[in-house]
Amino acid sequence: MKLMIYLDAQRLDLVDDAGRVVKSYPVSTAANGAGEVRGSYQTPRGRHYVRAKIGAGAPLSAVFVARRPTGEVCDAASYQAKPDRDWILTRILWLCGREPGKNRLGRVDTFARYIYLHGTPDAVDVGVPGSHGCVRMRNTDIVELFDTVPAGTEVEIVEHEHPAA
Repeated sequence: MKLMIYLDAQRLDLVDDAGRVVKSYPVSTAANGAGEVRGSYQTPRGRHYVRAKIGAGAPLSAVFVARRPTGEVCDAASYQAKPDRDWILTRILWLCGREPGKNRLGRVDTFARYIYLHGTPDAVDVGVPGSHGCVRMRNTDIVELFDTVPAGTEVEIVEHEHPAA
């Protein structure tokens, strides 16, 4: 099993071992586009894996800060009160890069940049770029994905669904 994330299409595909797409999900990647450098607020490209799964059993829209549940649940009123907050909700799949110098180690380390797949408030548009570097998903979608993929699952993030010929 593998996850493919296409930045141009704002889509995540769950791919089986035979290379078939099992399920597709809309996502929201970085408003600043693709990039690997710490502090860029961009989504890192290349080969990664799910290093940690956080939040099993948490309620939908549970709020996480520094990967810990706060006890809050994000609803429409809490989102409206703080629309600019970087809401990390429901579940976290924490990514680690596999390519030293590209997305692992030093200034380009995906894991040290705290890049996750995570839930987002219902009012946030999914399917268009808007995150601070992470991959945002609808809360029900991240729960489904979290329950499907084990830690260690391969994740590849590419700019274009179909490379230019």
